[in-house]
Amino acid sequence: MIALVWGSSYLAAKTLTDTVGVTVILSLRFLITTVALVVIWLIWNRRRGTRRETLVGVVLGFTQAAVLILETHGIAGTSATNAGLIISLVIVFTPVTESIAFRVPLPRTVFVAGIVAVVGVCLLVSGRGFVAPTVGDMLVLAAALVRAVHVTAVSALTRGRGFSALTLTLTQSAVCAIIYTLADYQGVLHAVRGFDTGEWIGVLYLGLACSVFAFLVQTWAIQQTSASRASLLMGTEPIWAVLIGLSIGQETLHFLGIIGAGLIITGTYLGLRAETRHRTPPTPVTTIPAPSR
Repeated sequence: MIALVWGSSYLAAKTLTDTVGVTVILSLRFLITTVALVVIWLIWNRRRGTRRETLVGVVLGFTQAAVLILETHGIAGTSATNAGLIISLVIVFTPVTESIAFRVPLPRTVFVAGIVAVVGVCLLVSGRGFVAPTVGDMLVLAAALVRAVHVTAVSALTRGRGFSALTLTLTQSAVCAIIYTLADYQGVLHAVRGFDTGEWIGVLYLGLACSVFAFLVQTWAIQQTSASRASLLMGTEPIWAVLIGLSIGQETLHFLGIIGAGLIITGTYLGLRAETRHRTPPTPVTTIPAPSR
């Protein structure tokens, strides 16, 4: 579900960045997100986070802000389909960052699956033939690397500590809102006065569906599983980006792109299966004693 929502976010963000600046869109998105999360907190929680919990949320807010500023600037400089595809390289980067952080080697199949996915992304981006990546493509690639660090940080700093997913997400969103608003507060005020209904619908979708819903579920899911497995599940995001780009954005997908999409699906499935087996303890073998003589 998260992959579907985020897959659709690329076309929405691309449409909005054609109208106003990247930081303005991100500011409005996270102001809406923060307000919505405060309302949820007042209704369902009202538990104040501990000092450590708040500090972790602030740190993760900075890494999340870095991911989205790179990603959204990248979207503005490339197609929505390309952005959704390149960001899937996070499924390659995350096992590496997780192995470094936790000093626990992952099975080779996870890395093989990542290579398969990389080849798939290359074919998808190539279109009719192999071409050099744009600046936007490179920014999205950088966003994928930073997102892998962010996902690993969420796992390392929160798993097993009983932190509230709502409190962490609220803190992260508030940090992002402050950073983006301070970056271009005059542009934010101008957009608030000048946006039409369609633009507000796009911003609300980014703020409520792609941020409130997705980040809450992502934070909770990573706390329950490993960073690599969460990234592999979210690795289906580019497939949704392609489908939405083709159906709604009226983009085209050629023969190489179709092959690439198949490789990404295959790589994601193989990696998820291998990582799940790696985390599942073997079933003990029950030995039946020989009958006594």
